[in-house]
Amino acid sequence: MSERRAGRVVGQPRSTQRRPPANRAADGPLERRVLELVRRHRRFGCRRVWALSRAEGWRVNRKRAYRLWRRLGLKVPRRQRRRRRLGSSANACHRRRAEHAGHVWCWDFIHDRTADGRPLKRLSGVDEYTRECLALEVRRGLPAAAVVAVLADVVRRRGAPRHARSDNGPEFIARATRAWRERERVGALYTAPAAPWENGYAEAFHSRLRDELLDAEEFGTPLEARVLAGQWRHEYNHERPPSAPGYRTPAAFAEVATVSVDPTLTATGT
Repeated sequence: MSERRAGRVVGQPRSTQRRPPANRAADGPLERRVLELVRRHRRFGCRRVWALSRAEGWRVNRKRAYRLWRRLGLKVPRRQRRRRRLGSSANACHRRRAEHAGHVWCWDFIHDRTADGRPLKRLSGVDEYTRECLALEVRRGLPAAAVVAVLADVVRRRGAPRHARSDNGPEFIARATRAWRERERVGALYTAPAAPWENGYAEAFHSRLRDELLDAEEFGTPLEARVLAGQWRHEYNHERPPSAPGYRTPAAFAEVATVSVDPTLTATGT
């Protein structure tokens, strides 16, 4: 006879035939130990805490551990961004700020792939004062000689900056790059190793580049990648107004900014 029919025959509800719930007061020692484990291991979840409890000799199964976990309102905290100690280097962008157009240029690489999985390497240059993208070269590989060629081309068109900020990548510390910088009398602002935030203007530019172009397009060939990069660079300089220069496009702000080679003079937008 089924339990349901037997209950109807004897006139008792089915709920009276269940095992009475255990006394919650008996869970007190276990609850206190669970809280101690959670405080000690903040990134441990319910199953890991249950395993630790079993290893210590507590008689608890996974269901009971889960009930205690829910009853105590526990959960694994969301991961937070680690705080970084900015300013570890004297060449960081917030310590050596650009004072006028052409004062500090920042350079960096960003990597991508074509549709066939082969790598693409992009070299970007940004004027930190006007936020203008000076170059966005795309190739399969960019050794030091190619980097020098890109820098020289920009200098021929714009004139040499006072300083160039970059990381300690092999292309930027190569002999060819150092020799070219000495000829053009461009000061080097090398950021600290493993500190990308010190080259913040380049990182911010790359975040926009990846969000608006690299993650939105699939490139079949390096030529296609160069063409689309050129189009995006034109839109960035002439159509995309950043907030820093009063929501003026970088090209418009560069036209009104006073370009001076004297570091004692600062440029102002009019």
